[in-house]
Amino acid sequence: MKYLAMAALAACVFSAHAQSLSTAGTLVVVPAYGEVKRTNDQATATLSVEDVDKDKAAAASRVNTKMKQGLDIVKKADPQASLKTLNYYTYPVYPDEPAQIQGQPRKARVPTAWRVGQSLQVVTTNLDGLPKTVAAAQAVLSLNSLHFGLSPDATRQLEDQRIAATYQNLNERMASIAKAMGRKVGDAVLDTVDFEGSGNYTERVSVAGSRMMAMAAPPPPAPQVAEPSFEPGETTLTMRLVGKVRFK
Repeated sequence: MKYLAMAALAACVFSAHAQSLSTAGTLVVVPAYGEVKRTNDQATATLSVEDVDKDKAAAASRVNTKMKQGLDIVKKADPQASLKTLNYYTYPVYPDEPAQIQGQPRKARVPTAWRVGQSLQVVTTNLDGLPKTVAAAQAVLSLNSLHFGLSPDATRQLEDQRIAATYQNLNERMASIAKAMGRKVGDAVLDTVDFEGSGNYTERVSVAGSRMMAMAAPPPPAPQVAEPSFEPGETTLTMRLVGKVRFK
């Protein structure tokens, strides 16, 4: 009972001392966070073609022909789209070999075919016409990937909103901290604002062709492809800042 009484007395003394701590001149580091959302207005699609043949020139010729057709289709369907060749590759295809017997010399590998391919990146803000463009291109090319995001113009337009939302969150957090410390918000003076948390208080958020053979056979008519369905979705832009607030 004696020890319990002493512990209770010590707790009361500590509590009274904590309540009497002065907060004058205290520097408070306050992280803040803001975010804004907007419907995506830009699509990036990757279209490609690949061919395998024992004759390297024949495979390259067919790839070149199909990519040229695909380029013409995309340019006609969406003249404002930004086009970029991502890659062009040619490499040998080797047959499966039995397990190597120890002690026997390794035989030289001889390719049985050649694999040739090319990829095209298409960036567009014409989302209404995107399904029609992709369907037309799929008659000769394959759709490897597709993702949606915000165009540079849309991102710039959201910058003011993102900064305002983050700064408002700083004010709300500071009001809560001042209340918890038993101080008035008016007693707090904003000393420093570190946008993006660059002071290490918070983590950053982020995000050639081969020559065609003169005797190449004309390609068969391209089949019709049904239009795909796409949902652009939305993008969330975030920002972090750190504010240093000093109490009078």
